[in-house]
Amino acid sequence: MKIAILGFSGSGKSTLATKLGEIYNVPVLHLDSVFFKESWEERDKDEALEIVESFMKKTDWIIEGNYTGLYQKDRLNDADRIIYLNFNRFTCLYRVVKRYFKYRGTTRDDMADGCDEKIDWEFIKWILHEGRNKNTKKHYQEIMEKYNDKAVMCKNQRQVDNYINSL
Repeated sequence: MKIAILGFSGSGKSTLATKLGEIYNVPVLHLDSVFFKESWEERDKDEALEIVESFMKKTDWIIEGNYTGLYQKDRLNDADRIIYLNFNRFTCLYRVVKRYFKYRGTTRDDMADGCDEKIDWEFIKWILHEGRNKNTKKHYQEIMEKYNDKAVMCKNQRQVDNYINSL
């Protein structure tokens, strides 16, 4: 089983990937931990590509994250299932704030060491506006159309829970 999970920041990609990894007993790759090294330093692009390429050679995998430059086309083509979390911006912001207070001063399991949980105005603007520009929305729409036979869109937590319960 190969699953690619996409969606807006704060929509729950990492949480869903971890849950599905437990259900299917499949390794999970969180692309934030590939893109960022320790202390929010961006990883060298070739090194990041090598990590993703190596992981994709596994028989089964779950890869969560957007990062179009990290073999997104290949991930989507190889995936047996694509899950797109299309939550509204205010739900995503609420979840990011909630996550911040839960993990403040610590590093989540799905992040590189030293990437302590943070929130700032730049990230808030990304969640509410910049990360949802017309091109990004069009990109997701094109993915859903191209891969409609294997793509699932969840617009809220209830739909995610129903998806998990249907497995």
